[in-house]
Amino acid sequence: MIKHIVCFRLADVAEGKSKAENAQIIKEGLENLINLIPQLRKIEVGINHPATPESNFDIMLYSEFDTIEDLNMYQEHPEHKKVGAYIVKVKTDRVCVDYEV
Repeated sequence: MIKHIVCFRLADVAEGKSKAENAQIIKEGLENLINLIPQLRKIEVGINHPATPESNFDIMLYSEFDTIEDLNMYQEHPEHKKVGAYIVKVKTDRVCVDYEV
């Protein structure tokens, strides 16, 4: 199994929306991918709690795939690219780890 974890830091304002609004748009878009991409086995998206340090990332994606090939298919899927295109417009930073268990 491949676990794919990504964290994003978002701009305070982007695409005419606040950080909180953009976090919610991203969360909903990513979570909907479970209905659209068969290789995606599990997905969880969390928005950082507002009472935590400002140095924290704003949104976290946790997802699971059977194989690295499935992860690659997910990343190239048009629906994933659609959500990713929005994220690129509103993020300021990204970190990612993919590991096998």
